Amino acid sequence: MEAEQFAVPLTAAVSRRRLLRLAGAAAALTGAAQVLGPTPARAADTYDAMRDTWVRLLTGTGFDPAAAPFAAALSSLGTEANTHLSAMAPGTSSLWPDLPVGTVSANVTGSYARLRTMALAYVQPGTGLTGSASLATAVSTGLDWLSAHAYTPSTAVYDNWWDWEIGAPQRLLDVCALMYSRLTSTQIANNCAAIDHFVPLSEFASYSGHSTGANRVDLCRVLALRGVIGKSPSLVGTARQALSPVFPYVLTGDGLYADGSFVQHTCVPYAGTYGTVLLGGLGRMFMLLAGTQWAVTDPEVQNFCSGVATGWAPFVYNGLVMDGVSGRAISRGVQNSDSLHIQQDDHTRGHAVVSDILRLAASGTPTAAQSASWKAMVKGWLQRDYYAPLLNDRSVGIPELAAAQALLNDATVAAAAEPVGHRLFAMDRSVHRRAGWAAQISMCSARTTFYETGNGENLRAWHSNSGMLSWWGDTYGNGQYADAFWATVDPYLLPGTTVSTLPLADAAGGEWNRTRPANTWAGGTTDGTYAAVGQDVRGLQSTLAGRKSWFCLDDSVYCLGAGITGTDGVGVQTTVDNRNLGVNNNQVFTVDGAVQPSTLGWSQTFTGSRYMAVGGMGAWVFPGGATVKAKRAARTGAWSTVNTSSSTTPLTRNYLSLWFDHGTDPTGASYCYQLMPGATASAAAARADAPNVTVLANSATAQAVSCPSLGLTMANFFAAGTAGPITVSGPCSVLMKEQNGSMTVVVSDPTRSAATVQVTIARSAYPAVSASSGVNVLTTSGQVVLLAETGGTQGAGRTVTLSASGAAAAPRTAAALGATATTYVRDGAYAGTNYGNATTMVVKNAGSTGSGYNRRSLLAFDVSGLAGTVSRAVLWLHGNVQDSGGAQTVLQAFATASGAWTETGVTWNSAPALAGALGTGQVSSGYDWVGLDVTDAVAAAQTSAGGNGTASLAVFEPLGTSGLAAVLTTRLGSAGQPCLEVITG
Repeated sequence: MEAEQFAVPLTAAVSRRRLLRLAGAAAALTGAAQVLGPTPARAADTYDAMRDTWVRLLTGTGFDPAAAPFAAALSSLGTEANTHLSAMAPGTSSLWPDLPVGTVSANVTGSYARLRTMALAYVQPGTGLTGSASLATAVSTGLDWLSAHAYTPSTAVYDNWWDWEIGAPQRLLDVCALMYSRLTSTQIANNCAAIDHFVPLSEFASYSGHSTGANRVDLCRVLALRGVIGKSPSLVGTARQALSPVFPYVLTGDGLYADGSFVQHTCVPYAGTYGTVLLGGLGRMFMLLAGTQWAVTDPEVQNFCSGVATGWAPFVYNGLVMDGVSGRAISRGVQNSDSLHIQQDDHTRGHAVVSDILRLAASGTPTAAQSASWKAMVKGWLQRDYYAPLLNDRSVGIPELAAAQALLNDATVAAAAEPVGHRLFAMDRSVHRRAGWAAQISMCSARTTFYETGNGENLRAWHSNSGMLSWWGDTYGNGQYADAFWATVDPYLLPGTTVSTLPLADAAGGEWNRTRPANTWAGGTTDGTYAAVGQDVRGLQSTLAGRKSWFCLDDSVYCLGAGITGTDGVGVQTTVDNRNLGVNNNQVFTVDGAVQPSTLGWSQTFTGSRYMAVGGMGAWVFPGGATVKAKRAARTGAWSTVNTSSSTTPLTRNYLSLWFDHGTDPTGASYCYQLMPGATASAAAARADAPNVTVLANSATAQAVSCPSLGLTMANFFAAGTAGPITVSGPCSVLMKEQNGSMTVVVSDPTRSAATVQVTIARSAYPAVSASSGVNVLTTSGQVVLLAETGGTQGAGRTVTLSASGAAAAPRTAAALGATATTYVRDGAYAGTNYGNATTMVVKNAGSTGSGYNRRSLLAFDVSGLAGTVSRAVLWLHGNVQDSGGAQTVLQAFATASGAWTETGVTWNSAPALAGALGTGQVSSGYDWVGLDVTDAVAAAQTSAGGNGTASLAVFEPLGTSGLAAVLTTRLGSAGQPCLEVITG
């Protein structure tokens, strides 16, 4: 049944804009990212033109099929299709004997995937099967068999929902598009009816369940193509409308965040796989719909265009995408279902990201500046990917090869260099980039999972987010994780991690998002160039606990650990590094100037070691000397060890492992080392002789360093305390940079538990305030005292810059006032009911009058004791959205008449009217603080300003809108009570 609310009128002819665009396609083929080819000047109708667009997206254009790399790719496609053709044997339970249907849903998807390969070989040039009548007949026969036996309007869903709603129908629709002219109307109708059965419109009624993020885009793709193939305007319109919930930034759960984080499955950082599906799906949808009455015009689509630079590009290095954002896909390797036996790794996944960005650049959706920037960025990646070039990747499709080759041939596009800087993400990920190398830190917390396992995948990545520190060089180390790393590495020796060696079962902790730790301290602070990153690490199914910090500098990452404790009766260890030496084992390993044996099976414990280095890779410095264990060993494994759907072929790789052994059941163990990517043994020796970093603190309470040559002081506080010149009121991360007569301070709260954090810095040379964002400067006299507003920032930093010159900042006072009364009122049948004495209060603007769903919260504060002029007042509220209609809403504060209500007496009927509209803030389904600017109301309520000393405030949602129910803590709650922060002076 079609959804009337999404119905869109059909225009019989192709729009003029679309005809012009299609007519100009041939001329545009010289563009770097052009992936669409020539189209007939006239199409029968809109659907034929859209289908033609889709076919060109599947087949590519503007390439010479006889030239490299296309000739080999087309020949391989033909060989694969011929293999499927020869093996196809329709029977009672299968189309191919090795893909029986009835219990394994992936076999249905796999069957359609083979038909898709055969259809591509039929329409593509140079495959050896181009235009083959027997191949076309086989594809038609296969479609009919599946339509009758496997994917029918009456088949009950079994096994994995994804196969029925995304995997199978996407491949089926591709076949229908490619073979459309050879299919009968009955075949089209039967296949459309099956899709209608498995992908009902109810999947798009709400943005929830598995119909979110990348999955939603995939589902919209299915529905849109179903509408194109079946010529249904309402289905295409529904697909277009159903894309809109994907575009807004989210504050919790699945989707793209304003800082570039991308999360899927509620708590898994996933830019490298699901995020790629999202980018690829959107780019294709934009192209499919462009120039039609369904063209995507939602202004919030620019969030994803901006996200290319903020969310995807930071995790791409030399064409690979970092494993820390690829979830369980890191374990796939060579899949048993892949007849080509192509290993999936960080490079193949990176090539998908690169291709998707290139396609999006050609979609007409980004601005001209964005498109140009992306092409330059992609060209740089393509040129620098020395380890596994995209043009040599057999998993890359013809259209993507054509786009990449065209870009490389385009002399008008100059390749962009890898950027230098630091990016810190709300999804517990950090990326540090320097000229010549990049590093990525993977953490976990109550917000993100230890690791994701499911569908028999990623069975032993238990500790991959326990502080894994991955790094790559510009001309070295790009195969570190691509070369069968996850199939052969010791899962208890992942680089940078601190773990208990307690034996864990495969998939320990449970599937999907059941494996989150309880800790909240994960993240840090950055000024965009340097960073202090930290984690309150906890063990999966163990008692392990500890504090870890990484201080990201110009030529190194300085690593500290403290408070490392465990009571499991087993050893605890921190892995300094575990370098994959590949199959040759010819790298030179030096310890304190002495070359160590390269014999496999060698091991040694070094006491008082000052530095270690691996030729061609990098070095590690141990300030003051350390006891470090080392071994050089061959490890044999198979992809099936970590993924039940992968190859059982044994693989052997050689590893050099370095680690601190904290012993059995340690109490308060610690470590300290400095990673120097690309450094030689002599450079490491020089650093050991002349350290550039001083450790100011390394305890369970605080970890801090200073680097005088950079003017940096950085500290992670796990509790209130002092480290070096910095004293803080609670958990936070602080970065100070002093240079050229100024001091910039960045403050964040990685725990996301406090509305504000006070920071005192023992500096008196910076009396003037140059700039401030979210930081109140209370004094600069004798010392600097700051009040950072960290609530609701999702762990992001607040920044202030002070100067040695200029007028001194006037001293100000901060007061945190508790509410004297809190409650809420409700309209309709509840208009006479009082809700005083409750621990929660509710806000919702239902967008209607007298419905019984409108609720407003009321708060009162005694401000009579405030002295001086109010310069800022923020109402801090703690709560979340609890509404089946969505996960995010906007709250707004309003002034009300004071003295007109009491907590236990007020009702909707007697509540004071809303007066002046004040500040707004967003709240989501995740519990958090939200700060609302109420400065004007508080200033007016001061007795010194003629007020009566009581600030009476209401919290609602913006007038004239319809919002969601938000539940907030009252003054009677056990934690997170409302607070009025007032700055006077």
